[in-house]
Amino acid sequence: MSINTPAMLPRLCIVSSGTDPDGSGMQIRRQLRLLRPSLPCLLQIREKHLDAAVLFRLSLAVKEEAASRNALILLNERADIAMAAALDGVHLRESSCPAGKVRSFIGRMLTGKSVHSLESAVKAAESGVDYLIFGPVFDTPSKRQYGAPQGSDALGAICRTVSVPVFAIGGITPENAPLCLAEGAYGVAALSLFTDTVTLPELLETFEKLLAS
Repeated sequence: MSINTPAMLPRLCIVSSGTDPDGSGMQIRRQLRLLRPSLPCLLQIREKHLDAAVLFRLSLAVKEEAASRNALILLNERADIAMAAALDGVHLRESSCPAGKVRSFIGRMLTGKSVHSLESAVKAAESGVDYLIFGPVFDTPSKRQYGAPQGSDALGAICRTVSVPVFAIGGITPENAPLCLAEGAYGVAALSLFTDTVTLPELLETFEKLLAS
């Protein structure tokens, strides 16, 4: 599947926990089962600790689970496995090779990239990505390795500079998501916020309302 226009791109991105112990994908599959049919979603598989064979099997399992869901499945970094499993796209780290190089062999698959500065955002946008994920906007344990929160002003500067959709990540909550959208963010992305499947249905309903406004 290829996505070529922002109008076709979901505005909510769920990032997997990165802690799947055996590649079974049970957490990701539970999340998919709770998705609302009326809320399109990107789901990024980010299980970097798994070897290639296990990651391929996981990708196939998640793809099968997502077949009847309103979700696009992307794999972190491994464009080769994303292609082999016929996923919807690949998501690159800021330190990855330019998206244009990746696109030269993945064709029209969806391509996104994480960025942590205005300079990186501009370079990534020029390289041909379909979207960017910028952060951390607010404080969150999973993003502290990238430094202090950059704040909504930095998010706004990037949104006003690049022409591709920008997702805000890092400490995103229903309370601060509207601030990100007001700064020009196309959508929001989160990891730990969506890991509790007990609270996930209510959260998804809340974000559907926020993103529709």
